[in-house]
Order: sequence, then structure tokens, then C-alpha cells
Amino acid sequence: MRTLAEELFKDFREHSVSEFFRKNAAMLGYTGKIRSLTTVVHEGVTNAIDAAEEANILPDITVAIKRVDEDPEHLKVVIEDNASGIPEEFIPHVFGKMLAGTKLHRSMQSRGQQGIGISGAVMFAQITSGRPTHVVTSTGNGEIVCADVMIDVDKNEGRMMNGKKLKGNWRGTKVELELKEVKYERSRYGPYNYLRMTAIANPHARITFIEPDGKLTVFERATDEVPERPKPMSPHPWGVTADDLLALAKRTKSRSVASFLISELSRMTKRKVEETRRLSGVNLNKKPSELSWEEAERIVSAFKQIKFMAPPTSGLRPIGAANIENGMRQILNPEFVYAVTRQPRVYRGGIPFIVEAGIAYGGGAGRKEGGEEVEAEGLDLIRFANRAPLVFDQGGCAITLAAKSIDWRRYGVDIATAPLTLFVNVVSAYVPYTSAGKQSIADEPEVFKEIREAIMDVARELRRYLYRKIRARERQQRAGIFEKYLPIIARKAANLAGTQEPDITPLLKKVAGLGDGGGKDGP
Repeated sequence: MRTLAEELFKDFREHSVSEFFRKNAAMLGYTGKIRSLTTVVHEGVTNAIDAAEEANILPDITVAIKRVDEDPEHLKVVIEDNASGIPEEFIPHVFGKMLAGTKLHRSMQSRGQQGIGISGAVMFAQITSGRPTHVVTSTGNGEIVCADVMIDVDKNEGRMMNGKKLKGNWRGTKVELELKEVKYERSRYGPYNYLRMTAIANPHARITFIEPDGKLTVFERATDEVPERPKPMSPHPWGVTADDLLALAKRTKSRSVASFLISELSRMTKRKVEETRRLSGVNLNKKPSELSWEEAERIVSAFKQIKFMAPPTSGLRPIGAANIENGMRQILNPEFVYAVTRQPRVYRGGIPFIVEAGIAYGGGAGRKEGGEEVEAEGLDLIRFANRAPLVFDQGGCAITLAAKSIDWRRYGVDIATAPLTLFVNVVSAYVPYTSAGKQSIADEPEVFKEIREAIMDVARELRRYLYRKIRARERQQRAGIFEKYLPIIARKAANLAGTQEPDITPLLKKVAGLGDGGGKDGP
């Protein structure tokens, strides 16, 4: 006779990460027909840009969405890049194994990090259409590999099928995903707007987009400069926990805890090690593998009492104010644009981050309701993390909260009607996302404050521009009055004085010059 506990645990079994996400696809952003399609595009484009930058190549990306049959919710997404390609043996791991990749173990900025993104897209295609993902890739060695990939959910492994090799000089990767239960719309949350935002934040990328109806849009690159690759950063003492310290101790090649702290942590010197020894009371001459949890806690507690230099930012690569302005001009063609890249800051004691903000006024800036042909209307807030657009989950995002906390009337604009686009990018090796879907940034106090400061920086420049514009308009109005009435006054005065009417042409030219916005206050 089974006990109650044995009865309750009879169905207990282990689950793979693939199976977990198959049943919880919404955690990766696959919820809703429009959002699911945009998420697939996002994962493919993110991988493509990252791969090109890693290889120091200007990204040239083509995205095509095609209808498979008469069903409007049955689509094929094709994403092709000109990056380094993928070695054949890694194809099943890249597209079929979750939590596998080249980024998670490196402390440096990247758009993707967990190794879930593109394999999650393959999973979504598989569970909605039952079809494998078709991959074509070449590393430029004269051989092109073509294969179908499906995920073995129970084992969290990718399986390659129908593999073949062709000869050719092409280099890059092309991915074809067949999807059902998705919907294409040219809306704020659709692929078109996602790619438009991507082009603004990645002015070095050229993106070609083909919509289901065949309409072609090319977002041309605004700069020919490939961003410098970020460098891996060692953890800062203020940002590590006891568990982090023990995990590092297991992997280190150092022979003592003292040398381990210097080699594995940033800003650690022999002098700081001696301070740590004195404050913690831990024997730092022992082997790192012999470090206990209690000792690790004492070391971390000692770190918080020591004054260290700020964390290094060698692993961070912001877009840069000039490139943000170039990107916004290229896509929005505004009458005014200004951007700022703030100085690095830290959150949670030791995790470095950088905030960038840009603002565009007039032209194509502003929120567009009902399609691209409608005149701009109201503030359009576009959010980014490590250059990747955050299209969804806007409400609880730190960027949205910071933008809402601003008293925009102080800057001379009504955000309900002003043709205004506000750009914010948060750069960090560890962006504090609120979920695995990576569409919203957590309300960390230091991050929120820095975002708010960046927004106010660009808003002040907009206020100066609008003030100069108002002054110029007022001068124009005054000049118009003078131009209209000066000739009449001159004529009447001459008649009263019984003299010849004077030539006031030079005076009118001078007045017209002032009206055209001459002088330092002109727009």
C-alpha cells in the first residue's frame, strides 16, 4: 500500500528547459498574434546585427515576411545577414539548444545574452506550424550548408535534417521560419515599426524589409563606422555576492585567495587585498577551493567597507550622441534633433551602465495613429536596451516611468499634441530586465534617476530651440507690420512736410533682414 507522499510524488519527473519554455512561451514574448510575429523578427535581427559586429562587418540585413497560403495567419519569416556565418557543427546548438551561446559567460554588453532568443523562435515556429526551421549558412570557405533544424524538447537538443552542401562564395546566414497563429499589421507593435526603431539605434546597419504585400522599404545606413567591440569586464567587488565569489573560486587558476581576488575582480590591488584581510579576518593564503560560505560572506562584507575606484566600462559601447542624431535624422527627418550620452554610473553597488537620450521635433517625429500617412500627433517614446528596441511592456518600464515623471510644460511642449520623438537607450552588460522577454527595464533607483536626468538634458535643448523659434516668429510678425505701414507713414509725412517722398528701401531691407531671423537668437 502506497503512502500519501508516495502517491503524490508518483508523477514527479525532471523537465528540460526547452519543455519549460514550450509550455510557457509567453515568458519569451510569444503572446498575441502581432507580438509573436514581431518577437520572431526581433530575435533573428538581434542575432544578425550582433554577429556582424562581432566580425567587424557593417550589417546588411534583409527581412521578408511572406504569406504561405490563403490563411492570413500562416506566414513565413526570412531573415538573411552578411555576417560571419556559423560552422556546421554549431548549427544545432545555435538554433536548437536553449541556454547555449557565446555571451552569457562574458561580462560585456550585447543585445542577446541568455542563449534563448533564436532557439525560442525556432521553438515557436515548431509548435505552431509543426515545420522545422530552414537554415542556410556559410563561413566564406566556399561551402554553403543547408539544413532543417527542429528541437528535441525532452533533451533540449537541436536535430539537423535534410542536410546538404553547395559550392559558392557567399558568406552569412539565412533563416526561414514558418509560423501559424500570427498576424501582420503595420502598427506600432508590428515588424515595420520594430525595424524602423532598430535603424534609428543602429545607424551603421542597412535593413531591407519586404512586407507580405510585396512593399519594399530600405532603411539605409547613416554611418559607415562599425561600433568598436566591447571588451569583457571583471566583476567589481561592490557588485559580487558570496555565491558569485564561490563560483569564481571554483574556476580560477590562482593558487591563493589573495591572488584570486586580484586576478578575477576589477579594481583589486595588493593594498586592497590587505584591507580585505584585515577587515574580514579570513586567511587569504589558503586555496580558493577551500573558501567556505561564511568566509565568502565576510569577504563580501569587507568589500563594502573599502573605497574602490568606480567599475571599468571597457565592456560598454554606447551608440554616441552624434550617431543617435544621425539615425534620427535619417529616419525621422525632423526640424530639430539633439542627443546626449551620459557619463557611466553604477547600480546595485557595482554594475556599470550608461544612459543615452535623444529628442526629435517636427518632420516625421511624433506618435502616428492609424498608419504612416497620418500627421504626427503627440509624444512617441522609443525605448532601447543595448541598441535593441523595446516594443512591448511599456507601462512598467523604468524608461516610461521616468518620461512620465517629467513636467513637460517647463520645456514648452504639450506631449499630447507635440510632434515629438523621445529616444532612450540603456547600455549595460547586465540590463535589469523585468522578465525573460527582455522588453521592459526594472525600476532600479539609480537607473531611473539617470534616465530622468538624461531626458531633462535633451528637453532643455528643445526648450532653447522652441524659445528661439518663438522669438524669430515674433520678429517676423513685427517686421511684417513695419513693411506694411512704413511706406504709408513715409508718404503721409512727406505730404505734410511738402517734401519729396524719401527712399525707404534700405530701411525696409534692414527690417526684412531682422524678420528673417538674423542675429544670434535666430533658429
